[in-house]
Amino acid sequence: MNIVCVESLGIPQSRFESLKAHYTTMGHTFTYYMDRREDNHTLIERMCDADIAVISNIKLPATVLSQCPKLRYLSVGFTGLDHIDLDYCRENNIQVQNAAGYSTIAVSELAVGMMLDLLRGITTMDSVIRQGKSRGTFLGGELRGKTVGVVGTGAIGNATIRLLLAFGAKVIAYSRTERPDVKALGVEYMPLADIMRQSDIVTLHTPLTDKTRGLIGKKQIALMKPYALLVNTARGPVCDIAAVAAALREGRIAGAAFDVFEQEPPLPLDHPLLSAPNCLLTPHVAFATEESFAARADIVFGHIDEFLNA
Repeated sequence: MNIVCVESLGIPQSRFESLKAHYTTMGHTFTYYMDRREDNHTLIERMCDADIAVISNIKLPATVLSQCPKLRYLSVGFTGLDHIDLDYCRENNIQVQNAAGYSTIAVSELAVGMMLDLLRGITTMDSVIRQGKSRGTFLGGELRGKTVGVVGTGAIGNATIRLLLAFGAKVIAYSRTERPDVKALGVEYMPLADIMRQSDIVTLHTPLTDKTRGLIGKKQIALMKPYALLVNTARGPVCDIAAVAAALREGRIAGAAFDVFEQEPPLPLDHPLLSAPNCLLTPHVAFATEESFAARADIVFGHIDEFLNA
């Protein structure tokens, strides 16, 4: 079979050369690319003759997939699959498998790191000291003792809960599926409205589905305490970003942190969060660590080996 990895996946070329030798020994061809190109024309050029393709979070619409008549398997180096036209894949017998679990620790650590930054003003105080100023009257806050509402208790939400408990926070949770192992940690599940009302910090960890799109909107944000914080390392469209920006500008919530948006960065310069006060932004990096990318490669190519050996 012809196996094509359309992007670098953040792993060294030496790893790709080892993989190439591995698949050549098995009687397959293996092509890899060390750059990331997201335009449809390049994707078609790279994938058009592939039986198996590897891609991460680059959008893969039907207009690209339809130009890949041999394609039978997609090994996706990402947790979510909302960037791929799954309807087309189902209709054309293309098997799709994600890399669940590779970034669980990375995302949960960044979510907690964002909370700490908002509470302690780390980024703000860095700017202050570089301007030759002192802290003035600034006082930070501690994560210990805060009530943190975790929305979504899958693998990442679960890992975030464990970190929060280690910091001494009180954790409450909302999820469509209530997990016994989460309850065993002393975490109480409750309706989303109660999470929004009671939490000092709300952190989002849900996948993007038809049911979670816009899950946190104006109505939910209006329930939050005026000193509450909102953290989103899940998917941008889970949250009404314009409503969050308005709440920040009007002082109805104290701060927010976003790693995900309605689109992949770079953001337009008039994006509402760029001018919102007390808003910490990162360019979709929660999943991106050396450790997570190494684990991702293990999962992605392990799945291909399983497919080939089935």
